[in-house]
Amino acid sequence: MRLRRLLSAALLVLVGACSGSERDERPYLEFIGGGFIFNYRLAQADYGFVAKPLRRLPEGAILEASFENPGGGAPIVIRQEAKWGRSQYVFRTPPVQGVKAQRDYKVELRLLDAEDKHVIASYRRTFRSDVDQSILPQRPPVVGPGYHPAPPPGG
Repeated sequence: MRLRRLLSAALLVLVGACSGSERDERPYLEFIGGGFIFNYRLAQADYGFVAKPLRRLPEGAILEASFENPGGGAPIVIRQEAKWGRSQYVFRTPPVQGVKAQRDYKVELRLLDAEDKHVIASYRRTFRSDVDQSILPQRPPVVGPGYHPAPPPGG
């Protein structure tokens, strides 16, 4: 009889511990790196960041990164589907124009539900370049996989 009560009490404690009554309040994601990349060889600039999941993302969720466009106009939006077991997500813009030194550029990362209707979480940060995009040449100085000089314009 005493063993039965002890087992019942242990079972209740186990069920209570596994019931999921405690909610994980940690953020879903964090920024772990990012910034501007100036590629002199290609005469172009872009920017991006890496996000790391801090806990399991909802099944089928969508990650949406919105980058302020240095050239003005609409933000640059990049989307990826969340995958179970993935340790990081990399977001990088296509080439951009108009990057100014010492100016903050806003980025927002949103975690959307699988139906793309509700925002589960949103994270914001800014990136700043130490140099102006004007340091890049007007056109790539080399062509091809090697370092062959680019032909003159119109040639």
